[in-house]
Amino acid sequence: MALGFFSLALFLYLSLDPDSGYTTPASAAASAKEGVEITYGSAIKLMHEKTKFRLHSHDVPYGSGSGQQSVTGFPGVVDSNSYWIVKPVPGTTAKQGDAVKSGATIRLQHMKTKKWLHSHLHASPISGNLEVSCFGDDSNSDTGDHWKLIIEGSGKTWKQDQRVRLQHIDTSGYLHSHDKKYQRIAGGQQEVCGIREKRADNIWLAAEGVYLPLNESSK
Repeated sequence: MALGFFSLALFLYLSLDPDSGYTTPASAAASAKEGVEITYGSAIKLMHEKTKFRLHSHDVPYGSGSGQQSVTGFPGVVDSNSYWIVKPVPGTTAKQGDAVKSGATIRLQHMKTKKWLHSHLHASPISGNLEVSCFGDDSNSDTGDHWKLIIEGSGKTWKQDQRVRLQHIDTSGYLHSHDKKYQRIAGGQQEVCGIREKRADNIWLAAEGVYLPLNESSK
C-alpha cells in the first residue's frame, strides 16, 4: 500500500506543476479524452456545469461561519488549487484504481492543502445556505467529509464529462454554486455552498485531471 501511494505521489509530481498551475502533456492528454473512467486516487478538477467555474480552495479562511478554509468557484482553467483527489471513505473495500460507482460515498481531498471537502450547518457567507469548507488532514477526517456520488442518467460508474451531483451525507445538501461572487478575499470567484433542493445548478462534471488507470478487477 505504501508503495502504491508513493507511486501516485511521484506520478502527480511528474504530471502536475503545483506552483505554476500548468499541466504537462501527460495530464493534458488525459483531459482531452472523453468518457475516461474516474478511479480512486485520480486528481481531477470539477467543473460547475451552469457557470463553467472550477471547484477551488486555497489557504484562506472564511471571515464568518466556521472560519475554516474557504471553498469557491474559480473562473480559470489553469490553477493548481482546483485539483481534488478522489478517495474512498474509511472502512470500505475500495482501493486505488477502482472505479467509482454511482451511489458510492466518497471524499474529495484538496491536493495542495490536503484538507477534505467538508460541509455542516454553518451559513454560507453570501447566500446563507449550507457552508462548504475544507477541513482536516490525512489523519483527521469525519463524516462531514462524506459525499454521495449521484450520476445523472443511466451510467453505473463515474466518467469524465459525465453529469453528476454530490450530496452531503450529514446535511443532505447538494454541492452547489451560482453566479453570486465575492468582492474582497476572493474577488471574482463565486460562492460554493450546499443546498437541499435538487436543482439544475448543482450539476458538476469531472474535467481536467490525472486519471489513474482502472484496476483489472474493476473492468
